[in-house]
Amino acid sequence: MRRLLIPALCLAALTAACDGDSVRISSTRTEDPDAKGALKVVETLQCPRTMGSLTRKGSASAEGMVCTYSGPRGAEVSLHLVELDGSSAAEALKAFEERLSASLPQAVAQLRASAEEGAAAVAAAEKTHPTAAGDRASVQAPGVDIRAEGDDATVRLPGLHIESRGDEASVRIGGFHIDASDGEGSVNIEGSEGGDNVSVQAHQDAAEIRTSAGGGATRASWILTDNRPSEAGWRLVGYEARGPAGGPIVVATVRSRDRDRGSVFEDAKDLVALNVGE
Repeated sequence: MRRLLIPALCLAALTAACDGDSVRISSTRTEDPDAKGALKVVETLQCPRTMGSLTRKGSASAEGMVCTYSGPRGAEVSLHLVELDGSSAAEALKAFEERLSASLPQAVAQLRASAEEGAAAVAAAEKTHPTAAGDRASVQAPGVDIRAEGDDATVRLPGLHIESRGDEASVRIGGFHIDASDGEGSVNIEGSEGGDNVSVQAHQDAAEIRTSAGGGATRASWILTDNRPSEAGWRLVGYEARGPAGGPIVVATVRSRDRDRGSVFEDAKDLVALNVGE
């Protein structure tokens, strides 16, 4: 039954943290979706001289469409006003994501390899899956079905389904699906709640976190991190984006030498909120 600790720890990733040897992912949610106001249509960026730990470099450029900031340890933040011109916000954000990903090529390669290995493992598991030998235990009651044999376990409770096979676990709770592998040092989380979507892909040194809110407006964030610094020393890149349906959208991009999201990313979010609202 000790293997039940694996999915239990992964469940904590939804509201607290999931730790491996070198990856930590934290998530907290205090926002009331009903309290979100309408996002503003922005014509020119507001770029204060300072925002928390950030200091503006020069003045706004490109006719008020771009502002740049510096942060602790050489962190870089750029604030962009992006006209959609008939394209989708997802297309515009994909371009930002591709440019930022180039700063962490090792993380991109590691996560891509992990995804390919995971797909191969799932295909193999569907063909055959031997059961580990060992002690057996079972609990059945109305709405409760718990079965364990050796390192394998199945737990079914109202709204919760856990499958643990050796050092791998699969958890379904509400609209979330969590896959974890202790041996591979990976955690994958996919899910949605109230129209909001969350995706976390973590493997050994690298992690990618993506969120988006439901509705026509754009409220999205994306973070890519790596324990190993790039040649330029970067360990975290990402963006925070918001804007009304149809645009324009305000996007704050971040490059940091610290993996911890910390003040730099939060200050970048505050710049976006200052311009377009919550």
